[in-house]
Amino acid sequence: MKEIKVTKNDAGQRLDRFLAKSVPLLPASLAQKYIRLKRIKLDGKRAERDTRLAEGNVIQLYVNDEFFDSPKPENAYLTVTTPMLRVVYEDENLILVDKKPGQAVHPHEGAEYGRTLIDHIQAYLYARGEWKPREEHSFAPALCNRIDRNTGGIVIAAKTAEALRILNQKIKDRELEKRYLCVVHGTPKPKEGRLEGYIFKDAKQNRVYVTPKPQPGAKTAVTLYRTLQSRNGLSLVECELITGRTHQIRAMMAAAGTPLLGDGKYGKLDKRFDRTYQALYSYQLKFAFTTDAGCLAYLDGRTFAVEDVDFVEEFFPKSRK
Repeated sequence: MKEIKVTKNDAGQRLDRFLAKSVPLLPASLAQKYIRLKRIKLDGKRAERDTRLAEGNVIQLYVNDEFFDSPKPENAYLTVTTPMLRVVYEDENLILVDKKPGQAVHPHEGAEYGRTLIDHIQAYLYARGEWKPREEHSFAPALCNRIDRNTGGIVIAAKTAEALRILNQKIKDRELEKRYLCVVHGTPKPKEGRLEGYIFKDAKQNRVYVTPKPQPGAKTAVTLYRTLQSRNGLSLVECELITGRTHQIRAMMAAAGTPLLGDGKYGKLDKRFDRTYQALYSYQLKFAFTTDAGCLAYLDGRTFAVEDVDFVEEFFPKSRK
């Protein structure tokens, strides 16, 4: 329990507004709940959220210690009252989440405090009692892979340090197979094939360039693809990443003459279609271990997929096989 004494400068404020400033990590909805449950009291008695404070009042707060920390990226999960997650699979070691387009996976330079995917995952595990951040040497659930803000799909989060270590190594050794669905302008030629090249990243412009020949700073990039269906000048394409470079599918499909629908960075926005971000979804993940996976060995050979992909239903209903 902690106590806060109301000073002259704070007198006259409503209790809930005073709490919002004094305990910024405590969500307003949770503060209201705690007031109702008498876990937040005024001078030892129950109070209402709109009670006006007077100089000398003492507020007693029976809430977890972590809510009194200073706001920072590491504790943004505390501000998430109701975690919004689409869980594809979960066990004691990891959780697979279907991230919808528009959400960042991590905060970018301090922005989006409390709204990123990792914030919601940590809030979800904290609320369920699976993660106890105040315990000594507590491991913070962490993401193993990233997806661009406007790309949707499966993201892996490790619940334990051992799982994180193993998954990071498996991703590095390419023992996870990731398949994407995308809608492109035109029809790839041939309809099924292999795109190879070298990708050079321009960090200042936050974009990459595909070149046919190696150059300083460029990395090899390989994408397998197959066209599932074509109609109305668009094609639904499945891609498999052999390498995992920044913007790989977007840049390589554009370089091949079939840019992604809605991708203004590597193609052009088409006014005929109401889409302002790339039609790209990491819809399938397969664990294909070729070396020892320790505590995650039971996942070998298992495949997880997202069935509900918005642009598939919009442009190619009942087309995927």
